[in-house]
Amino acid sequence: MTNIHHTVLGRLLLAWALVSLLLGGSAWYVATERIDDAVVALAQAESARFQAAELEAAEMSAQQLDFLRQRALGFVRDHFVVIELYDRERRKVVEAVNPAHQDIEAGLKGSTHAFPMDGKHHYEKYTILNNTVVQVLVPILDRERNIAGYFEGVFLVSPEEEARLRRDLNLILGLVLAAALITTVVLYPVILSLNRNVLRFSREVLRGNLEMASVLGAAIAQRDSDTSIHNYRVALYACRLGEVTGVEGDAMRALIIGAFLHDVGKIGISDNILLKPGKLDAEEFRIMQTHVSLGVHIIAPSPWLQAAREVVQFHHEKYDGSGYLQGLKGEEIPLNARIFAVVDVFDALTSRRPYKEPMTCEAALAILHKDAGSHFDPRLVAAFAPVAAPLHAELSRLDEGAIQALLEERISRYFFAAFLARE
Repeated sequence: MTNIHHTVLGRLLLAWALVSLLLGGSAWYVATERIDDAVVALAQAESARFQAAELEAAEMSAQQLDFLRQRALGFVRDHFVVIELYDRERRKVVEAVNPAHQDIEAGLKGSTHAFPMDGKHHYEKYTILNNTVVQVLVPILDRERNIAGYFEGVFLVSPEEEARLRRDLNLILGLVLAAALITTVVLYPVILSLNRNVLRFSREVLRGNLEMASVLGAAIAQRDSDTSIHNYRVALYACRLGEVTGVEGDAMRALIIGAFLHDVGKIGISDNILLKPGKLDAEEFRIMQTHVSLGVHIIAPSPWLQAAREVVQFHHEKYDGSGYLQGLKGEEIPLNARIFAVVDVFDALTSRRPYKEPMTCEAALAILHKDAGSHFDPRLVAAFAPVAAPLHAELSRLDEGAIQALLEERISRYFFAAFLARE
């Protein structure tokens, strides 16, 4: 329960942070664009006060230049730090600098700009000596809408204006964060409820799949003159050997499903061969071997049952390469198939069958040790020996119902524990 709460809450908080960052960044962009647009509009309005005819004369008189300079000085006192006027040939005609901001003008010396040819305004923002300044270049158009010159102004964003923008921005950010937080709080129980429904449906599907595998395995065991208790015991032995050899997660779940379905291909073997009381002849044994490929073919259409494929396909391989169908040897044989080979033979040796009495645990382990390195992986036989006796003793005392209950506890641990952890 705790894990799903932590997961959902963590992801919602991350989403809240990302949304807040995105919206906050957008708010900051909009706010800064507003000041840029305001400055450009101001520059356009001021540039309109310069008549194009005043910049068109090839040679300006001293009186005309002084007139333009005085007007520019009036601008730098009112709004701008620096004013520059250019004629249509892009020659500087007038420059006026606010005496109080000579340092900003000096800081702009290294920046260059191109003259716009599209008749539209252009601007750049700079931070100079911790001041925000906007450099605006506005074409001055004559009556025919041709470029007669250029008005360049450097506008200093006042501390008061910046403070106002910050207040507006903080207000917007606060509203954005609050809205995102409220949305997160509202979504949290909704997502938890939906997650519980998904987990419940997933458990039901998984339980149905496990029941299908168990019933199918039991049906095959019944055909083979055995009972489903063999599948239960061999699955428990496989779990125990898997635990001591480090099998976990998906591999452990695949091992359990493989234990249920290891002989599923026997459904395609005729009763004359499958139930023959005596030894099979060579042709009959060849046909019996095909139950491996039949089993692989049967489970192939089901992605979920594909987890059993390693056990179904390779549990008759032998460690020395003398098994079937592919003659794999050593660690070429998948680990789950090597594990199952050990426990399947052990349970067969210690079980009562119509044609034989059960062996003792000690006698069965002696056969496993004798065949270690030829039939079985010697490392797995060595790992199985210490745990086989106590588990065999426990299972020998239990009836089929109790063994099934014990297996269901293992299934719950390996298949449903992940669901419980996420609720």
